[in-house]
Amino acid sequence: MSHIIAVHSFRGGTGKSNLSANLATCLGLAGKRVAVFDTDLASPGVHVLFGYEAAADDLVLNDFLQSDAPIRRCAHEVTPDPVRHAHGAIYLLPGSMQSDRIARLLREGYEVEKLNDAMFSLADELKLDCVIVDTHPGINEETLLSTAIADSLLMVMRPDTQDYLGTAVAIEVAQRLDAADIRLVMNKFPDHFDPASTREKVASTYGVPLAALLPLSEDLLTLASSGLAVLSFPNHPWTEQVRSLTQSLIDDLMG
Repeated sequence: MSHIIAVHSFRGGTGKSNLSANLATCLGLAGKRVAVFDTDLASPGVHVLFGYEAAADDLVLNDFLQSDAPIRRCAHEVTPDPVRHAHGAIYLLPGSMQSDRIARLLREGYEVEKLNDAMFSLADELKLDCVIVDTHPGINEETLLSTAIADSLLMVMRPDTQDYLGTAVAIEVAQRLDAADIRLVMNKFPDHFDPASTREKVASTYGVPLAALLPLSEDLLTLASSGLAVLSFPNHPWTEQVRSLTQSLIDDLMG
């Protein structure tokens, strides 16, 4: 059975999409078959990290949600060579980058239940080990319904006051919806901050585990989402944290 991992944040700019793409890559390097649903349809961006550019006849997630296109035709293989050599596979279901289509979707909305059903059907068709859902930031109906069906919810935040407050609200809402296995990921963590005191603060504030502390990195800023950090910097502390998070998910969710 495929496991669903929702990657969410209360605010934009936390590095949520970057984590989704790199987590998928680490899972692929472990030999897993993964699909990434970019459901941040107001500002899709996961495709950039995988270097995917839609051809004229490529279908995207908007086509499934608003035009009843088959979900399989909206899934495009973006497997990097190192993942292929590790016998893994990555499929991307991107959102449209066309402004008129984004505006239409924001205006009309979509049926979340239809999207959730498609995750399970695609997982069966492609024999997926894992589905990663890159959500729209904030608290809205679409995001909440998607996170509620996830086997694991990764809440991504930065170490600033607005994120601390907003993330508390988001976690509380997720807990009321009985979201399973909520884990916190702290991104852009300055090297002069104390990891131990941060872990204590997270434990006392949220009551959920801090699954990863991803360091603020000049290397990642230079990469500027033009590639996958875990492949570009395989020995980097940021990569080591994502790799450790990946292994914990494999151990706890996938046996």
